[in-house]
Amino acid sequence: MKTNRLSRAIRHCRYSGYWQASFSIFYLRNLGQLCYASVGDFARLKKDSCRMEKLMVELRTCWNYSVVLLLLPLTVTFSFNGCSKPTPSPAPKEESKPPGLLLRDYQPKSMLVTEQHYLEKAKYPVIDDHNHLRESDPEQCLKAMNATGVAQVVNLDGDWGDKLKENIEKFEKKYPGRFLTYALVDWSKIDEPDFGIKAAAQLEADVKAGAHGLKIHKTLGLTIKDKSGKIVPVDDVRIDPIWAKCAELKIPVEIHIGDPAAFFTPLDKFNERYEELEFHPDWLFYPNYPALEEILRQGENVYARHPRTTFIGAHVGSQAENLKAVAARLDKYRNYYVDIDARLSELGRQPYSARKFLIKYQDRVLFGTDTPPDTEAYRLHWRFLETEDEYFDISKSHHFQGRWMVYGLNLPDQVLQKLYFKNALKLIPGAAGKQ
Repeated sequence: MKTNRLSRAIRHCRYSGYWQASFSIFYLRNLGQLCYASVGDFARLKKDSCRMEKLMVELRTCWNYSVVLLLLPLTVTFSFNGCSKPTPSPAPKEESKPPGLLLRDYQPKSMLVTEQHYLEKAKYPVIDDHNHLRESDPEQCLKAMNATGVAQVVNLDGDWGDKLKENIEKFEKKYPGRFLTYALVDWSKIDEPDFGIKAAAQLEADVKAGAHGLKIHKTLGLTIKDKSGKIVPVDDVRIDPIWAKCAELKIPVEIHIGDPAAFFTPLDKFNERYEELEFHPDWLFYPNYPALEEILRQGENVYARHPRTTFIGAHVGSQAENLKAVAARLDKYRNYYVDIDARLSELGRQPYSARKFLIKYQDRVLFGTDTPPDTEAYRLHWRFLETEDEYFDISKSHHFQGRWMVYGLNLPDQVLQKLYFKNALKLIPGAAGKQ
């Protein structure tokens, strides 16, 4: 009976469709019967060798089918997976992209939380030794000066002759003690015989008319040309009589030669003043201009030839990015001074070096802004010089110059006094800061 059952199980396994069996519990049950029968009945079948041999053949065949039955579900599963299209993974959520933004429109707001101090007035009276009043309204200037503690402002745009007298009348005579006026040189006459002597005579007349000093614009050594078409160098001997006259009259020369180093390099992605030059393309002096180093060298030739003349190098000597070079010049030429006008952005990004520099050369540095009197501009100067505030925007002290922030210098009182007014009292005739 059991043998017949075993035979039926074997035949069923052989002749049943194995593809059906893979999905059928019925055939799996038959497989179970086979396994049970193959163990229990094997001994009794051993006596009948012929029949046993036949059954063994069928058993081996059945075993092969059994293996197939066991593996078929996996095989079918893998086969269908291989043939069917893979289920696509869910697409990642696309991150929202910011709209296109031009660099000039990028104005990030710092998340830095630090102390902030807003000083209404300077700690001591101030003489602004470098300003361009031009068409400014004197009363508006005084309003800003009084609100911020500025005692006196030097107007460098006095011009010469009758124009100088008009500026003196407009500012100094109308508001005595609050403004000082400097004269200029008429470079259009550079090719005339005895230019230097005549220009010196004009300067003397201007001083008698009320000028307190001489201003030299950066056009000298950079854009002024004589009839030969060559740029007139700063150390041109034709100018020597003017320098000598300044020594004789005991008036300072506010000398602006050169400009920021970046203005003398290509206007490309490496130029740190790219945005500023985009707004003022006429300030780029590359490539068809003298190198900055050459212009500064010409200036040093003048300082050496005229040791009795006082020179005040505007804009930290036009090398605020290189205080080591400025220090070397101050050490070498005792008649040379500098002011800090329009260079807070340069000094403020190197606060350690700038503080050491201003302390070491406290007797050789003057205060200036190069910005018509403005309340906010002046107060930014006080914040920069008198506090330890960190990482703040200084652009409104003059104008945007570079994409960086500055750090306050917290200068000692003694240094502030000299910077604000004492050094100006020493060098500028008519300076009247209160002590």
